[in-house]
Amino acid sequence: MIGRDREAEILRLHHAEKWRVGTIATQLDHHHSTVRRVLAQAGLDAGRVSVRPSMADLYVPFIVETLKQYPRLRASRLFEMVKARGYPGGSDHFRTVVARYRPRAPTEAYLRLRTLPGEQAQVDWGHFGKIRVGLALRVLWAFVMVLSWCRQIFLRFYLSAAMPSFVRGHVEAFDFFGGVPRVLLYDNLKSAVLERAGDAIRFHPTLLELSAHYHYLPRPVAPARGNQKGRVERAIRYIRDNFFAARTFTDLDDLNAQALTWTQGIAADRQCPEDRQRTVREVFAEERGKLLTLPDNPYPTEERVVVEVGKTPYVRFDLNDYSVPHRHVRRSLVVLATPTTVRILDPDQAQDVALCSHARSWDRDQQIEDPSHIEALVQHKRAGKQHRAIDRLHAAVPHSRAWLAAIAERGGNLGSATWGLSKLLETETADHVNAAVEESLARGTPHLGAVRHLLDRARKDRGQPPAVEPHLPADPRLEGLVVRPHALSTYDQLQRITDDEDAG
Repeated sequence: MIGRDREAEILRLHHAEKWRVGTIATQLDHHHSTVRRVLAQAGLDAGRVSVRPSMADLYVPFIVETLKQYPRLRASRLFEMVKARGYPGGSDHFRTVVARYRPRAPTEAYLRLRTLPGEQAQVDWGHFGKIRVGLALRVLWAFVMVLSWCRQIFLRFYLSAAMPSFVRGHVEAFDFFGGVPRVLLYDNLKSAVLERAGDAIRFHPTLLELSAHYHYLPRPVAPARGNQKGRVERAIRYIRDNFFAARTFTDLDDLNAQALTWTQGIAADRQCPEDRQRTVREVFAEERGKLLTLPDNPYPTEERVVVEVGKTPYVRFDLNDYSVPHRHVRRSLVVLATPTTVRILDPDQAQDVALCSHARSWDRDQQIEDPSHIEALVQHKRAGKQHRAIDRLHAAVPHSRAWLAAIAERGGNLGSATWGLSKLLETETADHVNAAVEESLARGTPHLGAVRHLLDRARKDRGQPPAVEPHLPADPRLEGLVVRPHALSTYDQLQRITDDEDAG
């Protein structure tokens, strides 16, 4: 590719100085095909550009007819077609010929779209890369809604662009604006438009419910007409450059808190494109009164999923397992989820009463448990106690799995090893035990004594006294028991009596 200055120089030399193509190519150090391409793009007649007959002239009618039927066909594919028909030339010159005869789409002019206050808002998703949450790599999406008249931006980041997040973005945007625009303009994304054939549009049923609840009109733009929602496209570009670039944040809540401060501050204080004498904040204050009134109750935004509970008391939801009461295994339950909580309901019971509630995890492959669920299961089925201890041990000491496998290979007692390692967690932190287990594996000494030795040595290095393991049985009668000390003089009396009897 050559720059615009070079193209202008080629055209000047050809028109003003009457130089031939070869002369221009030699003096400007360009290939002759490059010079011909520039002249052809300028609309120069092919007879004036070519100084001699071309071997492609015989194939020009075929090229013109093919491009008339397939105007976007690549020159490389057309070259293969004429090559099969006997064209003896190379591809470079042929590309110049194709560029000369390719039909050009007419330049389209666009009207500047204007709206009334409170009439329209534009909605779209923006992709902002990925963030890591524990073991999970989540896609970071920005839900953006822009009021078309005042250009006030609503910005909210989510870890999913699914329909629940799409609905939640609308509800939070309406609360942020303090009202509802009469028309919402969408791209043809699946959360808005399920199917489209010309003017026949099948909207997503959830979107229709949402629009009926807030009394606005959903309107998709025409296919391949991104200019019709240029306000939200420019807003997303503005967010990338002015807000997100080089920004640091600790988690999603921190990012959204910063986004709220930015939209209410810097973004609101910028110049309004519709009124250069005022800021977006001032124009928004005027438009707010033109928005539709919010309904008394917001649209429900909880994600609803029907899940199956297998043999273990857990439901699988969004890459993680959440515990349920053990009496509900082998059942179908309902999960109602928000970005922060997961509620689990029994469809056969009252819908306003949840079986249990958990904090939502955006990590993956985690077991989120209510201790009462596990305790009830253990009491109900004593045989599950040992398996539960091993599961807890694996969760607290990740290297214990390989450690136990090594003990099994040597014919060791897995039961005593599991019990002993669990007892060490009563006096040592899980990280210290895990480090000792890992070191014992590296040394080739996978047994409990080696782990105890490594823990004692680590405590000595840290300047801590040796750990004392409690050996009291799990008897509730021993709780709060106080042992009163006895006077040692009693033992002296016993010793004197013993000595007197031996002397007599």
